[in-house]
Amino acid sequence: MKILKWLGFTLLTLLVVVGVLAAFNWDKLVRLNNVNTLFSEELIVSNFSNMDKAFFNVPVPSGGEVEPWEKELKDLPLTFDSAIGTKNLQEWLEESRTTSLVVIQDGKIAFEEYYLGTKPDDLRVSWSVAKSFMSAAFGIAVSDGLIDLDAPVESYVSDLQGSAYNGVSVRDVLTMSSGVTFNEDYLDFWSDINKMGRVLALGGSMDDFASGLSERTREAGEVRQYVSIDTHILAMVLRAATGRTLPDYLAEKIITPIGFEKQPYYLSDSEENAFALGGLNITTRDYARFGQMFLDNGKWQGKQILPAGWVVSSTLEQAKRPEVEDGFGYGYQWWIPDGSLKNGGDYQARGIYGQFIYVNPKSRTLIVRTAANRKFRADLGNGKAAKHIHTDMFRAIAAHMDAQ
Repeated sequence: MKILKWLGFTLLTLLVVVGVLAAFNWDKLVRLNNVNTLFSEELIVSNFSNMDKAFFNVPVPSGGEVEPWEKELKDLPLTFDSAIGTKNLQEWLEESRTTSLVVIQDGKIAFEEYYLGTKPDDLRVSWSVAKSFMSAAFGIAVSDGLIDLDAPVESYVSDLQGSAYNGVSVRDVLTMSSGVTFNEDYLDFWSDINKMGRVLALGGSMDDFASGLSERTREAGEVRQYVSIDTHILAMVLRAATGRTLPDYLAEKIITPIGFEKQPYYLSDSEENAFALGGLNITTRDYARFGQMFLDNGKWQGKQILPAGWVVSSTLEQAKRPEVEDGFGYGYQWWIPDGSLKNGGDYQARGIYGQFIYVNPKSRTLIVRTAANRKFRADLGNGKAAKHIHTDMFRAIAAHMDAQ
């Protein structure tokens, strides 16, 4: 009997301890669950429109006069030629889990549609499209003489001394040529990118995570090696050089001068440092406003927002390609697809799961596409993935719009 009482008391004590620990860490457990279910098939579409409900986040101050889009609606092509054969455009949009598609030509909406229950006022997560916003803000700071692209990053951020980034120039980080060892495999639970995601969710410091990296795969500047953490290093440099947070600086220099329809926000760590490499959440129409500024060589409604020289430099291939490359060059946080010169000098911002801002200067066409495509990396044939097929689609849409 005494043993049974002792066992009962011990069990009750354990239950109380577990309950206290669970209550104390409940928020962390919820955020960890959010990370683990973020890309689940039944939740991914909703999650991508409601990231603020799952993670720490900070608002991007907004203001300025909102210039409504004019409309001059046109038809999309029925089919397009791709690297894996002729595709039915509408079927491809469905197959690749498109959530929104907006086409702008000559500054007017030529096509706009929302899919899978999403709406025009949804703040859709950018993923790596945010890198191109980061680059734009960075370009203004460079133009203002606050940042030297050839200076080592630790000259701005002393915490990077002794890290894998020690001695790496700002330019090499900007072109994804830092040489820092970082596993970017989103499908590997133990990859660096997923470890970073758990740091973000559990309330850790992104700065500490970045400065804690200690290994290099190769020397800086040798070759492009796409590692998203490079963009966080740029954000650390920007904060140090300007004395401003990224949301505040981006708002003052770009978003307020343009005038966005709805206030954006960044996912952040618990120290309120913006998740610069992929945490920006904006409406599809406002992604288009940013893209239109690039299409107009840094101008919005005739006013120069971003230095035209930075637009050119950002969208020209800057980094040496890796031996195994995928048909895209890389500028200052923008992608340049093979055949760009033959296709209107086109370039694109690109994020995982199918987010794009596509710019075609020759046809004066801009396309924004958001998605929740869990098969975004799948080999669709001939070694081509969704990013290649989307580029073919964008080019076909641009040509079709130009011909109407």
